[in-house]
Amino acid sequence: MAGCGASPAPESGTAEPERLRVEVAEVLPHDEEAFTQGLELEGDTLYEGTGLVGRSSLRAGPLGQEPDVVVELPEPLFGEGITVTGPSVWQLTWQSGVAFERDPETLAERRRVEYAGEGWGLCHQEGRDRLVMSDGSATLRFRDPADFRETGSVTVTEGERSIDQLNELECVGDDVYANVWQTDEILRIAADSGAVTARIDASGLLTPAERQGADVLNGIAAIEGTDQFIVTGKLWPKMFRVNLVPAG
Repeated sequence: MAGCGASPAPESGTAEPERLRVEVAEVLPHDEEAFTQGLELEGDTLYEGTGLVGRSSLRAGPLGQEPDVVVELPEPLFGEGITVTGPSVWQLTWQSGVAFERDPETLAERRRVEYAGEGWGLCHQEGRDRLVMSDGSATLRFRDPADFRETGSVTVTEGERSIDQLNELECVGDDVYANVWQTDEILRIAADSGAVTARIDASGLLTPAERQGADVLNGIAAIEGTDQFIVTGKLWPKMFRVNLVPAG
């Protein structure tokens, strides 16, 4: 969502990424049976894609409330990342090589488009009118939001090291925020260069008791017109409205 007012990133090529952490501004309910794979806030509507075979869905409704619309993915599809482009919602699948284009109001399927490789995270760079897609590797792929055709790619790096396990994505202006699978860390990435410009510590959001029934952090949605984000995880009982502040 290009309209979010997040602080400008340092120029690519900075030796050390900025160190940030999440500061909780509000705690919101979340379906603890939702295996969250994609999260996006468009106006007052929260879109959430969930995974697992036989339990995958796309949901839409007011933030912090029960969804108004839910569509299920048939087996053997495993739902993954989602994004809203305005006229459409795109939803990935993990290993089936199929993306769904959906109506943003009804979530009804309009068409299916095939792609090579795995699907993990997805976001829309409004200013560039392109989709950014992750597949668990260090590569972010750019796609045309009209037909899902691949138009380019970039390797995500920190110094000389490539960074993989990039999962759920959120586009904010020229930056991409990426959950790093199996960690409590979110990266801010300069989309054109692939340089990591910030590491964001999102640990400590759940209590030890809550973590026992929860899976990993996965889900970040920018709140348009603010510097804040909504974050959650797979099978988490809560979502959090957070500020990004300097670590330490």
